[in-house]
Amino acid sequence: QVQLMESGGGLVQTGGSLRLSCAASGSVFSGNAMGWYRQGPGNRRELVAGISSSGSTNYDDSVKGRFTISRDNAKNTMYLQMNRLKPEDTAIYYCNGDLIDNSGSYYYDYWGQGTQVTVSS
Repeated sequence: QVQLMESGGGLVQTGGSLRLSCAASGSVFSGNAMGWYRQGPGNRRELVAGISSSGSTNYDDSVKGRFTISRDNAKNTMYLQMNRLKPEDTAIYYCNGDLIDNSGSYYYDYWGQGTQVTVSS
C-alpha cells in the first residue's frame, strides 16, 4: 500500500522546536519536487516549504529563517526542522509529493494524513 506518513508533531511552548518527518512506504520518492503544507483552524491549506529535485528550497515568508526543509532520497524521507515556534504555527502539517510504487506506477500529488503541531503561548 502506497503511503506517505508524517510524524514528529506534538505540543510545544513558544520558542521551542520540533522536527517533522515524512516517510514513504510501499513506494519511493519519484525525485520530483516535494513540500510541506499546513492548515490551521479556519484556514486554507498553505505551502510552508518546498524542495526541488536538485535540493533547492523555498519558504513562506512567515517561516523563513526558522524552518528548514530537507530530504534524504536514499531513505525516502523528508524533514521539516521547525525552530523558534510561534502560536500562529499551530496547524496540521502535511507532506506532499510524487511517488513510484514497486510496479513502477506513479502517484502524483500524493498527500500524507497530517500531523498536528500545537504551539502554546
